[in-house]
Amino acid sequence: MQILEARNLKKFYREKGREVEAVRDVSLTLAAGEILAFLGPNGAGKTTSIKMIAGLIRPDDGWVRICDRDPHHQPQALKLLGAVLEGNRNVYWRYTPEENLEYFGVLRGMSQNAARKRAADLLERFNLAHKRRALVQSLSRGMQQKLAIAVSLMHQPSLLLLDEPTLGLDVEATEDVKRLVREIVQEGCAILLTTHQLAIAEELSNRVAIINKGEIVTEETTDELIRQFSGSAYVIETERPIDAERVRKLHLLGLECATSRTIHVADAPMLYQVLAILKPLPILQIQKDQANLTDVFLKLVRGDEA
Repeated sequence: MQILEARNLKKFYREKGREVEAVRDVSLTLAAGEILAFLGPNGAGKTTSIKMIAGLIRPDDGWVRICDRDPHHQPQALKLLGAVLEGNRNVYWRYTPEENLEYFGVLRGMSQNAARKRAADLLERFNLAHKRRALVQSLSRGMQQKLAIAVSLMHQPSLLLLDEPTLGLDVEATEDVKRLVREIVQEGCAILLTTHQLAIAEELSNRVAIINKGEIVTEETTDELIRQFSGSAYVIETERPIDAERVRKLHLLGLECATSRTIHVADAPMLYQVLAILKPLPILQIQKDQANLTDVFLKLVRGDEA
C-alpha cells in the first residue's frame, strides 16, 4: 500500500532581492512497511522538502498525498502523520513519560481513557514502565529518545518522519532504538528517515534518496545503490607467506603479490584460478572491494574519486 506520494515539489525563496529555487522537482514515494533514507548535505533542500510533506509549508508547485489525502487541504491527512524531531524536542521535560504520552494522545484526538491505555502499552513495549512517573529531564538521553518515538506513535500513524533517531546515543541505546524502528516498520508503518549517520541509514533503510542543490540525484534500493558503486576486485590474505613456487604460478597469471601474504585479484573468474594455486595454503580472509553508503554519498554529492 502506498503511504506517501510526493510529486514534482518546488519551492522558491527570495534572498537578497533574487529568487532562489530551494527545491526543484522533488518526487518521493514510500510504501507501508518500508524505510526510505532521505539524505543530503546541509542546505540541500531536505528540510524544505520534509516541511512540504508534513504540511508545514506549501509547495509553489507539485503535490503531496499521505494515504491519498492532501496534507495542505485535508486536515485528516495530518492525523496519519507522526514525527520525531532531532534529539528529544518532542517531549516536555518537566512532565513524566506517562503525562507526556497521555497529553499528546489527547491532543491527537484520543479520549482520556484511550490515551491512558495506549500510554501504558507503549511504556511497557519501550521498557519505560519503571520510569513512568519520573521527570523526563531526569532520564538518560536514550530513554528520552525512546519516549519521543513512543509519543509519535500514540495515535498509530501510517507515516513516521524520523529525524536523527540515534544521534548522541550510546551503543546500547542505539541498538534499542534500531530494534524499535524495525518493529514499527514490521507492523506496517512507513518511515521517512533523515540522518547524517550514514551507517545507521545503510543498516535500517530499504531505499535511499539523495538530494543535492534542491534536486534528487539518485533514488534506489540500498543494496542496489551500494552494489553499483562497489568494485569487482578482491584481496586475498593468507595465514603464512606464499612460497616461491606459488609466486611463480601467480606471475604467469600476471599477478604480483602486494606483500608476502597478500594478493590483489581483479575479478571473480581469476579469483578461483588464484585459489586453486594457493590450495591448500590456509586463507586468513577474502575481502571484496565493497562500497558503503558513505562512499556513495560523497561520490554523488562531492564528486569524490576516492
